[in-house]
Amino acid sequence: MKEFKLDSSPKISSGFKTPDNYFEKFSEKVLVPAPENDVKIIAIFKKKKSVIFMVAAIFIIALLLPQLFSTATKTAEVDDSSIETYLSYQSNVTQYDIINLLDEQDIDALKEEVAIESENHIN
Repeated sequence: MKEFKLDSSPKISSGFKTPDNYFEKFSEKVLVPAPENDVKIIAIFKKKKSVIFMVAAIFIIALLLPQLFSTATKTAEVDDSSIETYLSYQSNVTQYDIINLLDEQDIDALKEEVAIESENHIN
């Protein structure tokens, strides 16, 4: 490896140069007051308020989305007459199929309804 000596190698210039008489005129430039121009003032708090309102709106929407989807997916309850009409027009469902699907509580409820209806027709 070649031996490197810092003092004997050629130096690279930095590329930065100070203008002529810069340091002599520097104190004069600093002491001269700056011209007074109308400066446009930008309020930081207005931007913060709009950001706060946007975050609040996003938060409210995020809270309301589940409620919106739960009300949209609710199905209407089917009433008894619709079920009865559906079953009466189905040719592949017989009365024996329906009887086999009933349990003891359903049969007791049917007995009570039939007894009440038969009493009304007798009078």
